[in-house]
Amino acid sequence: DFVADVGLAEAERIQGDMQRVMTDIVQSARRTGKQAGDFGEQLQGLSGVLVDVEVQRLSPHLDAALASTQAMRQSVQALQDQVSGSEREIEALRADLMRTREESLLCPLTRVLNRRGFDERLHAMLAQPPARGTQHCLIMLDIDHFKRVNDTHGHPVGDKVLEGLGAVLRSVPPEPGMACARYGGEEFAILLPSTTLNKAVQLAEAVRTRTRGVRLRNKSTNAVELTVTVSAGVAAWRPGEDARALVSCADAALYRSKANGRDRVMVA
Repeated sequence: DFVADVGLAEAERIQGDMQRVMTDIVQSARRTGKQAGDFGEQLQGLSGVLVDVEVQRLSPHLDAALASTQAMRQSVQALQDQVSGSEREIEALRADLMRTREESLLCPLTRVLNRRGFDERLHAMLAQPPARGTQHCLIMLDIDHFKRVNDTHGHPVGDKVLEGLGAVLRSVPPEPGMACARYGGEEFAILLPSTTLNKAVQLAEAVRTRTRGVRLRNKSTNAVELTVTVSAGVAAWRPGEDARALVSCADAALYRSKANGRDRVMVA
């Protein structure tokens, strides 16, 4: 809530540095605790030897050594307890950091990736060559007549429509590595690494069909006031293309879907 926004690469670097520092602290504290524990064991052995030496003149020194040994052992135990507690706190902090980072990549309304999350996953997908006989594919989706929904029914209803499409995307049986995102406004995207164009089209059709089941009813009359449809464009990545080219290609297919009557899937 209170940290200024930073670039993705910078955030990754900061997170990595923090994790390395925390790991070094844990390891250093653990080594210190072990060394102190070994020293305590040595002092205890020494005190045992001194007990057997029945020499009156050593009595004051023996008492002091025994007291010091006991104090050292208590300090060692306290340090070891502190190290263990600190390690648990650091692990909890690391888990919180990862959870917060994951939350920062989600759209809070639709519970799919936001634009930053999409960009990250898209670049990660294109950084790896597709498996042999497959292609990286992108589906771009747009809610039909969404401006009309907001103008006619109000923005709260528009938000319900967005939530509904988010639920549809989360309900579709996932393909390996698949990622769904809200690209911006009423436009959504699905990333499909190492798949086939045919499978991508089938998935887009499944989303389109399921979206037609999203209906908003009047609470008083139970009458259907709004049926939601989406248009989709599917594109396959070609080696040598960058991320922008793939998005543009899928977007062009999406706009052809809209130009040809909406509520349909077109392939680039």
